[in-house]
Amino acid sequence: MPNPDPRRFRQFVAFGFAGGITALAHYGLLIALVEAAGVDPVPATLAGYVLGALVSYTLNRWMTFDATRSHAEAGWRFAIIAAGGFGLTWLLMHLFVARLGLPYLPMQLVTTGIVMVFSFLGHKSFSFADRG
Repeated sequence: MPNPDPRRFRQFVAFGFAGGITALAHYGLLIALVEAAGVDPVPATLAGYVLGALVSYTLNRWMTFDATRSHAEAGWRFAIIAAGGFGLTWLLMHLFVARLGLPYLPMQLVTTGIVMVFSFLGHKSFSFADRG
């Protein structure tokens, strides 16, 4: 069995920590908008996604990927991956909640898992990848 790469392990742990903080921001806004303001879950989760993306960029640039790209270069790259995650979030939540009538919070958990994998791979290979 190969030895685990300590850098990848640290990166995975940092991504998980940043993801937890990001999820708190996203879910906090989602739940507040749905439960307190009566906003439909699909637009509420998209608002939460935008807040989460801002938190995610800040934390992952600093803690997870040790980015060597400038903010100007990493920022537009991050925005492309985030836009893909935004679209995927809309598609899945629209399907689960609006079309199938499933409860929004469990479906947000499923959506978060799918979008997290998409985002990690995109940010690792494109947004914050070393220049070269």
